[in-house]
Amino acid sequence: MEELFRVYAGHVALALEIVAVVIIAFGGAGAVVGLLRPGSPDPDKPLAKRKEVWVQLGAWLLLGLEFELGADIIRSAISPTWEMLGQLAAIAVIRTFLNYFLEKDIDKYAKRPEIPSGAITE
Repeated sequence: MEELFRVYAGHVALALEIVAVVIIAFGGAGAVVGLLRPGSPDPDKPLAKRKEVWVQLGAWLLLGLEFELGADIIRSAISPTWEMLGQLAAIAVIRTFLNYFLEKDIDKYAKRPEIPSGAITE
């Protein structure tokens, strides 16, 4: 029964890692397309397009890292040695810090200036 659990958990962890790769690849491809797509250059904001692409890529990376962290948690349930458990814990900590700081940067750069109420916009 324990061996069946190990096999099943290993397959689930692998599936989560595959999903993470697909998500990150999709986000990367979208970023490349976004950078290559001609946009209306705004002389006041020359980096606005790149910033938008960066924020979108960061969101995809965050989602992919969450799936990777889920796979790590599942693998920790089937790790047979303290050494492997320690390695998975270190990887989980590193990914958690990456998630935290990436999400912080995305929140910082994704904020758009608020339009005061009653302002006329065209």
